[in-house]
Amino acid sequence: MMVNLSILKNGKAKAFRLLILEAICNALECQPGDILEYRPDQDSEV
Repeated sequence: MMVNLSILKNGKAKAFRLLILEAICNALECQPGDILEYRPDQDSEV
């Protein structure tokens, strides 16, 4: 779990398992929207 948190914190994660999100939300007693923010990829064109 600590490795996953480190990867997320450092911005190196390309994806993560929903189980990790669930564990974070349980620990912080929050909802996913409280800790996630959508940022469009600067390199992709829509």
